[in-house]
Amino acid sequence: MNLLLPRYDAWIVAASILIATFASYVALDLAKRVHTRDVVVSRTWCAAGSLVMGTGIWSMHFVGMLAYSLPIELGYTYALTAMSWLAAVAVSALALQLAAKRSLSAQSLLYGSAAMALGICAMHYLGMAAIDVVPGIRWNWSMVAVSALIAWGAAAAALLLFFLVRDSEGGQARLLQIGAAVVMGLAISGMHYAGMAAASFQVGSVCLSAGELGGKSLGLTVMAATLLMLMLTLFTSVLDARLRGRTMQLARSLKEANHQLQEANEELHRRAFLDPLTELPNRVLFDDRLAHALTRLDGGKEKLAVLFVDLDGFKPVNDSFGHSLGDAVLREAAQRLSGVARSTDTVARIGGDEFVVLMENVAYAADCTELACRIVEAIRAPFPVGQRPVQISASVGIVVYPDHGERHKLVACADAAMYAAKRAGGGNYALFESRMGTNAEEQLGLQSDLREAIQRGQLALHYQPKIDGKRNQIRGVEALLRWTHPRLGPLSPLVFIPLAERFGLINSLGHWVIEEACRQIAQWETEGLHMRVAINLSAHQLREPDLVVRIADALGRNRVSAEQLLCEITETVAMEDVAATQRVFEGLSRIGVYLAIDDFGTGYSSLSYLRQLPARQLKIDRSFVSDLETSADARAVVDAVVRLSHALGLRVVAEGVETVGQRDILLAMGCDELQGFFFARPMPADDLLAWSLGRRPADTHGEFSPSVIASL
Repeated sequence: MNLLLPRYDAWIVAASILIATFASYVALDLAKRVHTRDVVVSRTWCAAGSLVMGTGIWSMHFVGMLAYSLPIELGYTYALTAMSWLAAVAVSALALQLAAKRSLSAQSLLYGSAAMALGICAMHYLGMAAIDVVPGIRWNWSMVAVSALIAWGAAAAALLLFFLVRDSEGGQARLLQIGAAVVMGLAISGMHYAGMAAASFQVGSVCLSAGELGGKSLGLTVMAATLLMLMLTLFTSVLDARLRGRTMQLARSLKEANHQLQEANEELHRRAFLDPLTELPNRVLFDDRLAHALTRLDGGKEKLAVLFVDLDGFKPVNDSFGHSLGDAVLREAAQRLSGVARSTDTVARIGGDEFVVLMENVAYAADCTELACRIVEAIRAPFPVGQRPVQISASVGIVVYPDHGERHKLVACADAAMYAAKRAGGGNYALFESRMGTNAEEQLGLQSDLREAIQRGQLALHYQPKIDGKRNQIRGVEALLRWTHPRLGPLSPLVFIPLAERFGLINSLGHWVIEEACRQIAQWETEGLHMRVAINLSAHQLREPDLVVRIADALGRNRVSAEQLLCEITETVAMEDVAATQRVFEGLSRIGVYLAIDDFGTGYSSLSYLRQLPARQLKIDRSFVSDLETSADARAVVDAVVRLSHALGLRVVAEGVETVGQRDILLAMGCDELQGFFFARPMPADDLLAWSLGRRPADTHGEFSPSVIASL
């Protein structure tokens, strides 16, 4: 039997292979899009991708058949050609659905690739059947089987490549995708041309469908349209990938920002509730735990106890050996207290050398005395913190609830018991007794009165002038807190400031001082007195995260220029929590507030550290000033501080000036400002205004001219 010998157009064959490779590349890119947790997005990409991918594969077969030419004119029926296209779309949908799965099991690979091979064969042979010839096409079934096996292998390879490329990232993923597309394109083309080789046409055959679909113009149109659709799909896919990449980057940025915010919140929480030096709970956290413990105790048979621990002899150690060694002693003491306490106890630091221990689930008072003995023994051991060991002791006061006193007096009662132990010689403990309650009652009464002092108008600021050394005129004033008790009269700050620190009132007092100082500056301004006011910030205020905002708000409410407020922080406080000091100084400097280091020389820090802080002023401690006339060492220290401060651009203030000799020595050394009883005692705001106008009190020095320097 004579058969027609076909011819292949090499250029069209090459074009069909390129289309197959391009379609494979787009299909691999779509596999990444459909693999997403968003079901709607996955289904949308699957539906659109099935149409584009199916059309691309079908187009390759259609163009490949156009490369096949016979001596007779060929054409394709509409219905079977459409069915061939639908088969290509269906097999593409199946492939993308499999690619959307989390993983590819061996069973899914076997059955999925078989179903895909069936669809590919259906697409190809329906397309061949669309050629309606008489007599019909003769098939080489061996080659048909070979083409089916190639289709099965191509489908399996496609699925494996889908998952391989889908889970890869980076620049290497792009190269892998191109290589995989070439392999898939060659496999699909191999299946097509194996299937074409299985078909034979007889001499004398007539194509009945020649008048339907056919012609090179139609083939070129299909090719161009398919390529355009594939390119648009690829462009959309790449754009989607970039948008998803930016979304992921934004998500990562938000995650990092949330992580940083969480760390910041944790840091703020730590600063609010933990002592920065020892990392023990502070007074706020201790009070909270005590309140919860008392709530749990109500109605129960168990007891709780509060132990008040004070370090005997710590102040001389701190004054003699310096702040850094004193800090080391406090840290070591905190570790020892935590070491001897039970795991359920709360150990807190509430003051300079004062600690408290909360004991819950107390059965007998002996449990408390046993812990007190361990504390005394632990503190008695030498502290190896310097060149030679430091020896101190501890006095412990114990109060048991509900045996000893009322629930709101526990800390005060433990404090009273501690003082009883200290009066007995220290280095021991004492259980609270009713006779000790007098001091506790007095302490509680004073702290209660102090809480209401602001509302009662009992608090006031007195102002002590700072005198310019060169011009002998007022340079500014320092605001000093005073409390006039309605029954006890004026109380020394040495009495109520430690009380405020012990009972957690120091921040409330600090807030009042800030507001009152700004109000007074504004009032003086309306009366024609332009004055810079210095206020003192406590260690507790430095730990407040909103301190800078609070000061800025007070300045804004009173319409006061920031440069008229000067914040003084003692050297000891500045060195106690370096991070907090740095943060507050930088924040206040940004809003324009002037800054000063107070009591310089007591903390044993270095000017090399202090120069890192944006301070404008340094105040020499009064202990050096008081010895100027009698001690050559004191004069040498003050002279060195003045010279180094000037070299660093800092103004130097000497406080505690009480004699003409001290004044003359300081002026000779070039000290910028002087402050002390020699010039004026602290006075109320109205008296200072009158004094600045020349009506000075009787206890001021006659040589001084109280006019105010115009330029501050």
